[in-house]
Amino acid sequence: MNHIAPALPAPDAIPHEEPSYLTAERGIGSWLLTTDHKRIALLYMAALTAFFFIGGAGAVAMRLELFTPKPDVLTADGYNRMFTLHGTVMIWFFLVPSIPTTLGNFLIPLMVGARDLAFPRLNLLSWYIFVGAGLVLIYALIAGGVDTGWTFYTPFSTTFSNSYVLLAGLAIILAGFSSIATGVNFLATIHLLRAPGMHWFRLPLFAWAIYGTSLVMVLATPVLTAVLLLIIAERGFGLPVFDPARGGDPLLFQHLFWFYSHPAVYIMILPSFGVISEIVTCFARRNVFGYDFMVYAILWIAIAGFLVWGHHMFVSGQSIYASLAFSFLSFVIAVPSAIKVFNWTFTLYRGQITFEAPMLYAIGFIGLFTIGGLTGLFLASIPIDVHVSDTYYVVGHFHFIMVGGAVSAFYGGLSFWWPKITGRKYPMTWARFAAILMFFGFGFTFFPMFIMGYLGMPRRYHVYPPEFQVWHVMSSAGAVLLAAAYLLPMGYLAWSMIWGEKAEDDPWNATGLEWSTSSPPPRDNFHTPPVVDEGPYFYHPEGEGPGDDHREPHSNQVRGS
Repeated sequence: MNHIAPALPAPDAIPHEEPSYLTAERGIGSWLLTTDHKRIALLYMAALTAFFFIGGAGAVAMRLELFTPKPDVLTADGYNRMFTLHGTVMIWFFLVPSIPTTLGNFLIPLMVGARDLAFPRLNLLSWYIFVGAGLVLIYALIAGGVDTGWTFYTPFSTTFSNSYVLLAGLAIILAGFSSIATGVNFLATIHLLRAPGMHWFRLPLFAWAIYGTSLVMVLATPVLTAVLLLIIAERGFGLPVFDPARGGDPLLFQHLFWFYSHPAVYIMILPSFGVISEIVTCFARRNVFGYDFMVYAILWIAIAGFLVWGHHMFVSGQSIYASLAFSFLSFVIAVPSAIKVFNWTFTLYRGQITFEAPMLYAIGFIGLFTIGGLTGLFLASIPIDVHVSDTYYVVGHFHFIMVGGAVSAFYGGLSFWWPKITGRKYPMTWARFAAILMFFGFGFTFFPMFIMGYLGMPRRYHVYPPEFQVWHVMSSAGAVLLAAAYLLPMGYLAWSMIWGEKAEDDPWNATGLEWSTSSPPPRDNFHTPPVVDEGPYFYHPEGEGPGDDHREPHSNQVRGS
């Protein structure tokens, strides 16, 4: 069992309750200059919420425009700038950093038994860089916007666009530096600061997911930085990098961009896998099925994600032999994702399942991610991809994975660890309702896009044939439900911080070091250093069914902390 190193009390010591990280220091300055990973996680959460609303505003404007076949709200140029705003903000300023910078920042030191991340000042600096990058992008949007789409394809971005491409590129480069700093911090922490006895195969799966994500962040993000600098070099200084008339190659941009951007898909979804693993095993009251395979699947995804970028380029004119290789590798990388879905399913099998809000979000994630993954297999098939390329089918697939998956997991993780983060409980009935509403709202919003895309509706068009209107109306109506599902948790979680019932240290009777400390945790995470001598999950003893669970409460947690 995990335990704590004994500490001898001082003679005549007066017992007192150590203040939590929320009350250890006071004043705005104590937050803006903090090096506490928990406070920095909340700073990131505030920034991400602001960017979520900005990106969401772009989505609202697009859905209003698409309600009718004719242009009513936006011009053609305005629509281009609006979907670029939506894509750029939501990808680089919400989806990519969402779980790592918030839940990852808060939980990784707690999960491995450390006092803080390896480089606390670098952690704070990464937040300032991130906020600075966001301000640069917001200035570009206010000044006139960007009309290239979030992919910045050449030659439009280098030669023909009359929008603020250079400022947007600079903002994304700065956000990339923030991601690299965060990834380096997580890698160093997991390698160097694990508690005694916390060897690699005792790490929680969330820690493994953040570890795999950090590898991708550190290795892939410099490629994005390089290709955006090449755009700046050609657009700003006239260097012939992508211009074929001067010896450049416009396809070079696509190769470099997607070499980063497909691994970026796993930056968005790998942390979600870790969150769902923690939630499923807790509320099924069963040990994770196939823990070792889950770990290897994470590493497989992190490595193989660098080998499939060319499946975004089947219609670009690349070699048919290259397309065949990328098609095969795209099917191969589906295997570890399928392993995870099967392992979650077997973890649920014969489990003593309770349907609290985090579990409902997790089940919704599994359903949405499975649909997104299966539709992705069609895109890995060259003939089908040629048919549906640049249609709403691709939009539906992308959103089922990235939004249906990643955002469901983010809300699920937030509701799971909220009592630990704030020390307060939230109204469970409202939380369950929000989780169910998110699942159905998302389905009504994005499933019609598969049908539209198969029938030939191209994406990025604000004027379309009338026969597609019924699908767009259905999608816009679903977006209203989805918006309500996103806003509800913000309301009841904010309410809980003032009026919520005080939470126990472990309200879910979960396992893991983070549940062994107080809610909310003290400044240095643990009152006494933890020592680990068993695996991360112990919901029923080996050889016994989940109904025969005789473990003591908190049996694999730090005692006495």
